[in-house]
Amino acid sequence: MSAPLTFAVPKGRILDEALPVMARAGVVPEQAFHDKANRSLTFACESEDMRLIRVRAFDVATFVAHGAAQLGIVGSDVIEEFDYPDLYAPVDLDIGHCHLAVAEPKDSAGAPGGASHLRVATKYPNLTRRHFERMGIQAECVKLNGAMEIAPSLDLASRIVDLVSSGATLRENGLVETSRILDISARLIVNRAALKTDSRVAELVEAFRTEAQAREAA
Repeated sequence: MSAPLTFAVPKGRILDEALPVMARAGVVPEQAFHDKANRSLTFACESEDMRLIRVRAFDVATFVAHGAAQLGIVGSDVIEEFDYPDLYAPVDLDIGHCHLAVAEPKDSAGAPGGASHLRVATKYPNLTRRHFERMGIQAECVKLNGAMEIAPSLDLASRIVDLVSSGATLRENGLVETSRILDISARLIVNRAALKTDSRVAELVEAFRTEAQAREAA
């Protein structure tokens, strides 16, 4: 009997939107998965040949890229940040929409530019450096995993690069968006080797593709 497939899902904002999509594609977690007090990382599924792992979004990509999980769901921001060669994103799930943006204090936005070097607080150093390089600016990235919005007020960085949805958090912290780097949605990701060697992976890809097409046509 084949080993169970491992399907990685992210903690946080995408998961609530992803669960009904997963269910329609045949990936249904056990009831314990929905218990908010449950701190487990691994869960069974209704299908006995599949299990779920629930990890941080950045770790979803790592588990799938290295073959520890065969499939997963993650935002396109994570895919672009890491650019793993063994990762394939065959289906745009059209959920989890937001964008990655540069923001700075409201009172300094629009000031004359010309800087060749900036310090930027972000958890996306690769995307941030590439963005500023296209503008001829060297970005010194200060890696933070949260609380990005307070970095400028504490003189840790002059700008931040972070995910933006409504923009309310920026406004509450006296920041304004000054440029948009990347539009983001959640994607189904698979390990390339697993896709070639395990027919169950290809079947799930097709199930998710069919589900996404049905929603688009509705």
